[in-house]
Amino acid sequence: MSIILKDLTARYGDTIVVNQVSLDIADGELFVLLGGSGSGKSTILRMIAGLTPPAGGSVEINGRDVTHLPPQARGTGVVFQNYSVFRHMTVADNVEFGLRIRRVPPAERHQRSTELLDLVGLGGLGARFPDQLSGGQQQRVALARALAYEPTVLLLDEPFSALDVKIRAQLRQSLKDIQRQLKVTAILVTHDQEEAFELADRIAVIERGYLMEVNTPELLYHEPRTEFAATFVGGGNVVVGRVAQGQIKLGDVRLPLPPDAPPHDEDAPIRLLFRPETVYVSATPPAEGSGIHTLGEARVCEEMFSGSQQRLRLEMRGFQDVRPLSPPPPYGRRIFHIDALQVSDRAVALNRPQPGDRVWVGLRGYHVLNPGGLKVLIAYADTPSGQAAATFGALLASAAGGLTALLGVTEGAQSAARSPLAELFSRGAETPASQSVTRETLEAVARRWPGGPSPRLTLKVREGAVAAEVLAEAQEGDYELVVLGRGQNGLGRVARQILERTETPVLLVREPRPQIARMLICTAVGEPGKTDVRFGGRVARRTRATVTVYHVAPPASAPWQRARITQHMAEAQAVLDALGVPAATKSEPHEPGNLVAAIIAEAEAGDYDLLVIGAPAQQHPGRLRWTDFASEIVRHTDVPVLVAPMMA
Repeated sequence: MSIILKDLTARYGDTIVVNQVSLDIADGELFVLLGGSGSGKSTILRMIAGLTPPAGGSVEINGRDVTHLPPQARGTGVVFQNYSVFRHMTVADNVEFGLRIRRVPPAERHQRSTELLDLVGLGGLGARFPDQLSGGQQQRVALARALAYEPTVLLLDEPFSALDVKIRAQLRQSLKDIQRQLKVTAILVTHDQEEAFELADRIAVIERGYLMEVNTPELLYHEPRTEFAATFVGGGNVVVGRVAQGQIKLGDVRLPLPPDAPPHDEDAPIRLLFRPETVYVSATPPAEGSGIHTLGEARVCEEMFSGSQQRLRLEMRGFQDVRPLSPPPPYGRRIFHIDALQVSDRAVALNRPQPGDRVWVGLRGYHVLNPGGLKVLIAYADTPSGQAAATFGALLASAAGGLTALLGVTEGAQSAARSPLAELFSRGAETPASQSVTRETLEAVARRWPGGPSPRLTLKVREGAVAAEVLAEAQEGDYELVVLGRGQNGLGRVARQILERTETPVLLVREPRPQIARMLICTAVGEPGKTDVRFGGRVARRTRATVTVYHVAPPASAPWQRARITQHMAEAQAVLDALGVPAATKSEPHEPGNLVAAIIAEAEAGDYDLLVIGAPAQQHPGRLRWTDFASEIVRHTDVPVLVAPMMA
């Protein structure tokens, strides 16, 4: 292998921007790091180049560990987005710059720059200055300069993004030809999917610092493993149905379950991907024996003609138990949309469907994604509340069907070398020796797991302050839910520290419930209310619980406020209906200062197993901090409380 990355990690302060990325890149491969803005792809490239020091992991180039070597000792050439050519130098001097630094003789420098300028299509322009060149030509100069001293690896950080479409296409082809001719290993960073598909031998999809998936362009497009890759790469329709007697059930439609599909249990949710170009759209149903799987009739909602293609958005009907993931339905509306793409010829262009038309829809092909499920982190402490969190967390995690980690935190020799965040948490943190957790303790807890130890359960022990280590593990592992024990008289210091600093939903447990059959979602009008309905609905869907959505309003609400509440509750009902969650809504007034009392009274009257509350995006002057509100809720109830921040 030409390049090997092992657990490469980068941090800005205590925020992880690249999270334990491991990759093997072959000799002569053109490898693409594909991701959106802020995904961490450029940081990975800069760590390979030696421009950004890693916080952990290693970089190996041609069998040599270069993790701690300076950039000039790594044998890499770098091309940046902004050209980075020297304005006071001629084109030839720019190309020869690196060779001059390395004391290459003038004749050899001149020969090398002439060859490279011919190679990049700038032959005869060596005497010009950069301001006499177009942007595309300047980027060619930067490419020639990076290749001048024959680097082992060529690194390209979005080199074409500042150029217009036509020039980008020309330079992409030039780059591919040059890379193949020189047989140099190249890594390209881009957010442009067309660019990635056109150039890459393999593509790595990066999101929020995580390596989501790696594969060839063809397999990544047609057979992705993850929902993120399915919807990010190329765009696609993703819906959730059920497995029924060896088939895929989508409403009244039954589709064959492909023999190579990942294993799914009977009646388990199953996620189906079909690309827009595989959707059959016609005024007549598919012919018998055509190989097209009929879905039914639909209404054309949107139509866009772009010359060579026609894009349609179709509204399907009669799929009551099907949950669309992509394209996502608008909040509070039970709509099942499908995107379709047709190649346009003159006949299609003149007779294309228009908004409002009724058409028949079918599938020429589809792909089953890997099973999903909530990824849960259970923070275990050897205390009554910690044991309760493990018991109830295991119950929820088993129903959620995702990966689960059981985390224990202990103090030890490494605790002295803490990050600034860990030092902050360590001041008064609750980590007495009696609560320290060892792997043997976790193994004993795992043996009591529902149904026995699960292959989807991992055990982890970290050293340091409890809150800091739980937050670090939650971020590194990209968990969707953190389960904690809580204090007897409120949140407790650790829970408060975590809630104030995380964007991940947190489940607080003092006493476990034997089941999760009834949930109370306490909602407020606005974005936090949407978050707790959405996330609470996901948990209810997985645990098959029934839900009551509860809103407490001031008694003297104005008519427009009451209308807004009514609309919010109707939208919440629609969201839960779309998830297939049995739900009801309830709204009632309360006297000023009695909000917590009203919620607790409803929780006790309904004998709920789980209480869900939202966390506002920011504190409003003159109101309780939301952590104080959460503390008041947990102080007055033994029911487990799930706090869903607005970002969840």
